[in-house]
Amino acid sequence: MKDKKEPDLRREFRQGRNSIVKFCLMAEQTTEEVNPVAQPNTTVHDVSKYILRWFADKGEDSITPWKLQKLVYYCQAWSLVWDEEPVFPEEIQAWANGPVCPELYRVHKGKFRLGPEDIAGAPENLSEEQKSTVDSVLEFYGNETGRDLSYLTHTEGPWSDVRVRAGLGSGDRGNAVIEFNDMAQYYGSLNNGTG
Repeated sequence: MKDKKEPDLRREFRQGRNSIVKFCLMAEQTTEEVNPVAQPNTTVHDVSKYILRWFADKGEDSITPWKLQKLVYYCQAWSLVWDEEPVFPEEIQAWANGPVCPELYRVHKGKFRLGPEDIAGAPENLSEEQKSTVDSVLEFYGNETGRDLSYLTHTEGPWSDVRVRAGLGSGDRGNAVIEFNDMAQYYGSLNNGTG
């Protein structure tokens, strides 16, 4: 964790569902480069299963793959800002309908709903710090639909910027990678209120 202020910032993040701007203005700036070589002990499958169990514990037995993909993206983005390291090593690409982790997509391709039994991850691999980050993201974004989360990602820099750089128009298929540093810089600037 960056400093002792972060638990308060995460609490604000969780409580401020209608006030992300307020949250972003409160936080400190993250300008350091993220080490893309750092390899966490967790995988996208571990994080995904943790997310699906979180929903199951709240009485929602399954969610759409679309929603899971966007939540995994936000877990990665905010981990890069708050924890200054990726929560999983797998890449995320800027697909037409928003950020997608191809490694996770291969597991759920063709499915309309996903529950904890559909992903062979090990949530116990997440550290307490990683769980705290994922929990904060889920508390903030978890009530949104996959469609709403996709729309939100389309309005944010990492997805749209990489698609522009790759020459991809709206709706064009593509597999341009959203780099860790792009996510860290964009969400770090929101964290500072400069984005």
